[in-house]
Amino acid sequence: MAIPVRTGAKDRVPLPALRLDRSAEPATAAVLLLHGGRADAVEPPPALNLPGARMRPFARAIARATAGHGVALGRVRYGHRGWNGDRADAARDAGRALDELALLTGPVPTVLVGHSMGARAALHAAGHPHVKAVVGLAPWCPPEDPVDHLAGRSVVLLHGDRDRVTDPAETWAFAARARSAGADVRELPMPGGDHAMLRGASTWHALTTRLVLGLLGVAPTS
Repeated sequence: MAIPVRTGAKDRVPLPALRLDRSAEPATAAVLLLHGGRADAVEPPPALNLPGARMRPFARAIARATAGHGVALGRVRYGHRGWNGDRADAARDAGRALDELALLTGPVPTVLVGHSMGARAALHAAGHPHVKAVVGLAPWCPPEDPVDHLAGRSVVLLHGDRDRVTDPAETWAFAARARSAGADVRELPMPGGDHAMLRGASTWHALTTRLVLGLLGVAPTS
């Protein structure tokens, strides 16, 4: 749970890192979505946040497809808009959200679905004991990011060849390193796909939903 942080004469309790959109009683699994952000920005995301809006169609599609299967759905709330170097703020928030989710659902298998910086945060947080799999959409995968903690996890990375924000070549290099570390990795190039996932948007949404269903064991994955 949130830990009070000393700020002068008063204690300020950080906002929860988890936004729970749908609970399930009893929950058999969970899906957490993580939107993108910036490399460096310490202010909180604004109320009208384009990276967050990009994930709403994914959330709706996954919610419809998992209805009635005991799957809890939520989003990670970032305290800061950026990754911010060694602070890795988004990854820390992802870890807090997973801990908060576990208090509500118990130790259920969880799939993380992240875009751009959110995918980087999801990959960092995948060492959490409840994380079963990560779906990374146009992920940010710098060559210095660790992979050993992904052993035993399923990782699916989707990246368009027209992305000019994050580098598909770095994604495929990360996939190779993660596979060598013991992860079950699948790479899915998205021909013509851009970073915002606007070109062929319906394909991005449908394929991601199918992947989530398969990773949860709700439906087979081809």
